[in-house]
Amino acid sequence: MNMQEMFGSNVFSETVMKQWLPTREFSEVLEVLRGGGQLRMATADVVAGAMKDWAVSKGATHYTHWFQPLTGVTAEKHDSFLTAPVAGKTLLQLTGKQLIMGEPDASSFPSGGLRATHYARGYTAWDMTSPAFIKEQSCGAVLCIPTVFVSFTGEALDNKTPLLRSMEALSQQTLRLLRLFGNTTSQKVIASVGAEQEYFLVDRQKYLKRRDLIYTGRTLFGAKAPKGQELDDQYFGAIRERVGAYMKDLNQELWKMGITATTQHNEVAPGQHEMAPIYSDANVAVDQNQLAMETMKRVATQHGLVCLLHEKPFAGVNGSGKHNNWSINTDDGLRLLDPGPRPNENLQFQLILACIMRAVDLHADLLRQTAANVGNDLRLGAQEAPPAIISIFLGDQLDDVVHQITESGVAAAVRRSGKLDTGVSTLPLIRRDAADRNRTSPFAFTGNKFEFRMVGSSDSIAGANTALNAIVAEAFCEAADLLERSGSFEHDAKTLVARYMIDHSRILFHGNGYAGEWVREAARRGLPNFPSMVDAIPALMTEKSVRLFEKFGIFTRAELASRAEVMYETYAKTVNIEAQTMAHMAAKHYIPAVIHYITRLAHSVNAVRDASAYADVSVQEELLVQCSERLAAARKALKELEALTARTNAMEDVQAMACAFHEQVVPAMAALRAPIDELELLVDKDMWPVPTYGDLMFEV
Repeated sequence: MNMQEMFGSNVFSETVMKQWLPTREFSEVLEVLRGGGQLRMATADVVAGAMKDWAVSKGATHYTHWFQPLTGVTAEKHDSFLTAPVAGKTLLQLTGKQLIMGEPDASSFPSGGLRATHYARGYTAWDMTSPAFIKEQSCGAVLCIPTVFVSFTGEALDNKTPLLRSMEALSQQTLRLLRLFGNTTSQKVIASVGAEQEYFLVDRQKYLKRRDLIYTGRTLFGAKAPKGQELDDQYFGAIRERVGAYMKDLNQELWKMGITATTQHNEVAPGQHEMAPIYSDANVAVDQNQLAMETMKRVATQHGLVCLLHEKPFAGVNGSGKHNNWSINTDDGLRLLDPGPRPNENLQFQLILACIMRAVDLHADLLRQTAANVGNDLRLGAQEAPPAIISIFLGDQLDDVVHQITESGVAAAVRRSGKLDTGVSTLPLIRRDAADRNRTSPFAFTGNKFEFRMVGSSDSIAGANTALNAIVAEAFCEAADLLERSGSFEHDAKTLVARYMIDHSRILFHGNGYAGEWVREAARRGLPNFPSMVDAIPALMTEKSVRLFEKFGIFTRAELASRAEVMYETYAKTVNIEAQTMAHMAAKHYIPAVIHYITRLAHSVNAVRDASAYADVSVQEELLVQCSERLAAARKALKELEALTARTNAMEDVQAMACAFHEQVVPAMAALRAPIDELELLVDKDMWPVPTYGDLMFEV
């Protein structure tokens, strides 16, 4: 099977539907997909039967409603196509009712208090806008039907439902602006997303010797290897054979499921890599990114590898993120974030840009919250990723346009791109872009999109895109409310653009986002700075956020409160698991190994002295003292960590517990790690109980 035949071969796409559905039912499906509404049950039965027949022809024996609960990963319960036997025979069946709705146990998923534990009923409902697909697994081929997941009383218990709501809100409010500019043809506006995915690969046998990697996804101990990323020779370097074989199989699996994986390369840190797809509709992109992460892990196992998606699996080298490239386009092909050759004259683009500046400035705290997870606390602002301060980078050309408008109300000129001459006669002139890029910016304009660079590598991108859609919809709505009442549209639109750009220019920053000076400058400007996850969570429950989400029906106050509670609980549980793992490894692995080494060293000192009273044992004695001091420090830190963890776990309020884990337990974990990492550099490697950083990052 060639590449073109392979792509989408396991997807029930529109092309496949056209082949398997009767003309009338296919037309009804397209009508609902384009304009919304509900399928007739008779049509749903036909669609379900065709989907089942197609899946069975591809080897599928089961189907599942595939959804995204608040665990951050996906969920699936497999049901076979078999019906109850009659006279010893059975049929294969998928009905319209089974396709459209399912009933998983809602009590076993996080709900943040929306559902009492003893109430179990929840519903999954088919998301027609995201195509069904087949996953080929060791348990067989399974037809996966993307769905939303809601409670018995209608609250969203998943990440997909709010995202779909936000997409509708963005479409409606953007169309209001477009109508003011005379656009009567566009019927829908789509948020499009492309999510770059960074990850690490390690050898599975070495991974299985590290309890911290198994339980937490990151190394809780580990001294820096002699070589890291200092030489910049890993980035875009030649791909190692074993990794290349993995990437080849990964691409094929992703392509079969319709995921347009196009880019693969080595990233900055040793053992780190990246995969990036082409854009797709936001809800499809969210589904595909979750599916990509699952597939990356599964394919790695087949190659004797483990794929690490944690934001910071190794200290001292770059961690992993997920750049969320976001744009908005119409159903008839207009790219609304394309400034065109003369952005100084493009009033529609200027208004959209001004509204986005307003949205990001007003809701910087909320946008930061969408990138908050435990692993990202170890990465954001660590000289490798954008800081925990939200700012916008526009590039020289657009920054100049904004500057002219804020100074005089109009942009009279525009900076042009030029040509770059390399000085080599046989090389072509390079077309220079109008603006450079700023890799330290958390929200950067990069041509016809904004790149939100803060999302963690293990996170779902649903939260970030839900918030982006919502805050921009609000800004568009406010602008439309004003301009729809205008008696002089062009004049008032220009006035509004200038006002928004003046009022919100503080959010623009084109310098080095990693520099300490920016932290001080951001504070002077009044921009929020939330260094940790627990600092960021309250942004969900501000009156400003509640008004935003309730206005467009994206979240209710109760749904927001539930998500805040889930996040606090997740933080507390995650750090508790890390602390317990550290205590286990210190007590069962490291301290016994060091005691064994010290004992052997002491015997060696005595043996040498017995052999010769004049022998120089100063080196052995120095090592003995150094190891003993650090062993004592480790033992003391272990006791303190165990006591703090027990005390924190006894707390009843989940927010207070999360704060205590952050403020007390996390520093205690660092205090335990320090002496053990120092001991790793002193103790005989043959006696060290786990693979080191060098073993994990370089021996793949």
